[in-house]
Order: sequence, then structure tokens, then C-alpha cells
Amino acid sequence: MRAMLFDGVGRPLRAAQRDTPSPGPGQLLLRVRACGICRTDLHLLDGEVRIEHAPRILGHQIIATVEAHGEGDGAAPGASEAAGAFAEGERVGVPWLGWSCGECRWCLSGRENLCPRARFTGRDIDGGMAEHAVADARFCFAIPGGYPDEQAAPLMCAGLIGYRALRMCGDARSVGLYGFGASAHILTQVCIAEGREVYAFTRAGDEATQAFARELGAVWAGASQERPPQELDAAIIFAPDGSLVPLALQAVAPAGVVVCGGIYMSEIPAFEYSALWQERIVRSVANLTRNDGREFLALAPDVPVQTRVTTYALEDADAALADLRAGRFHGAAVLVP
Repeated sequence: MRAMLFDGVGRPLRAAQRDTPSPGPGQLLLRVRACGICRTDLHLLDGEVRIEHAPRILGHQIIATVEAHGEGDGAAPGASEAAGAFAEGERVGVPWLGWSCGECRWCLSGRENLCPRARFTGRDIDGGMAEHAVADARFCFAIPGGYPDEQAAPLMCAGLIGYRALRMCGDARSVGLYGFGASAHILTQVCIAEGREVYAFTRAGDEATQAFARELGAVWAGASQERPPQELDAAIIFAPDGSLVPLALQAVAPAGVVVCGGIYMSEIPAFEYSALWQERIVRSVANLTRNDGREFLALAPDVPVQTRVTTYALEDADAALADLRAGRFHGAAVLVP
């Protein structure tokens, strides 16, 4: 099969031919139809999120069809049943969380996203920047009808992480989104469907992205350094820039929540206690749970969420990542093998 390989930090991805993997007990062999590009992929390339064993196939927003089921004994509890629930030819999605132990206090309390032994697609497990992939059936999702493959791919991470971050905002009516990329363009649609107001924050001077945010229904769009026209109930920071945390705290009202939605963020500068006072809250989002996936994928068609995507050929993965880094497209980028 064709694949794009990560060989080390700071190196371009390498196009290669690899043997098609074989699924083990409780696993599915998948034919990849589309794989979304994520900012986490940039953090992996830059070494900000570490890959222990290279070479590795990146990509954790996978839309694929089932080609085969793994056979034999030794499947984890529930894996064989999960695999049997997917028929050959059925379309599935594979997210960032690819495996958790099911035994630790985090897994047993419904917080498998915090499992210390968790394994992640495209970091610890070969991902979707290839023609085929293998996945634990328990961590695959059925994809709602009506979404073409490339339109569905961003739902697997941009959508799921945005949804989890929004849940941490409670019933906030006014929500600021710092960094208007793949997650924010999906979450804006969810917020509007729920009767919330969206305030979009972008890089200074990025009038095209601000116009895109208003096109999707944001009531205001401006630079991250600007104060919105009113105090916000909550803010979600998707950009990996720690300097945005004090700015977001200054933008939210007393008891407001600031959610850091990324897996990596640069150093947060010191700020006066007064910015945090009056019961403001700063918290982070870590990964996702399967329950997040089930809830969001049930919600998405009802909104309905419509993803804006730019597609690239598999061999153009480096160009897609460079365009993501430079902000050259709106919405999400998707590789199509």
C-alpha cells in the first residue's frame, strides 16, 4: 500500500510502499477513503507532542470502509463483539483515541480520555495517511449518512474536540472562539443551532477569516487582541498560543470559563490575579471519549454541520500541512488516497 511516513522531528514525510497490515483479533482492516489533517499533526512533526517509535503513519481523522475482520483468540473484552457489529463494506470513522486499558480508575469512571496507558491513532498506532489502516473495532464509529467521505473526516477530531470543549462551557450563551480553523468552523454551527452567540477571534489583519466566521453566523469577528463588544460567558482557545489565555480571561464576564482546546500550547505568560478573580475558570480539554463521539455524531446531522474542506492527494500531505501552518485555507484540509 502507499503510505506517508514520519521518520523524525523536523523532517518531511516520506512517501513509501508498505505491506498492507493484517488485523488482529477484535480489529478491522480498513480501506482509507479520506483522512483529515489536524494541527496535532504539526505538533507531532515539530516534536511538541512526542512519537516514541518511528517510522509512523500519521493521521487520526479517518473515514474508511471495512475490508476484513481480524480472526483468532486474544481479543480484548468486547472487541470481538464490536468488530462483529461492522459489516464488510460499511463505512466507519477512526478518531485520535485508539485504545484504552479499561481497567484504571479513569476508564472505570467514564474518563478514558485520561487513561495513562491510552494509545492514540497516528502517534502510537499507525494512522490514516495511507491506503489502508488497522483499528480496534471498539474505537471505531459508524458514520451518519449524507456526509461524503471528505466532508465527514473533520468530524473525527475537529468536531469531537470542539464538542467536548463546548460541553465544558455549560449553558454559556455568548462564546468566544480564539483561532478560527477546523474546529471553530464546525463549532460555530453547533453553537448557533443551540441558540448561542459566537464571537470569532483571528490573527490581526486576517479579514478573510473574519469574513468566513461572519458568513457562518458569528455575530462579531475581530483580532485576538481586541475586546469583544460585550463580556463573554465563555471562551474556547483553539490556537496553540499561550498568550491568548490572559486575553480570553479579560474578555469573559465574572464566573466565565476559558477552555484551552489544544493538545499543546506555548507558555502562558504571567497575568494579574484580578484577571482570574470573580470566580473565572481556566481549564483544558484532553483527548476525547467514545461517548463524546457517539453524542456528537448523533447531533451533527441535526444541526446540520457542514464542513468546508480543501482536498489534497495523499502524496501532497506535506503541502497540506504547510498550508495548515500558514493558514492558507478556511475550514479543514483532507487527504484523499
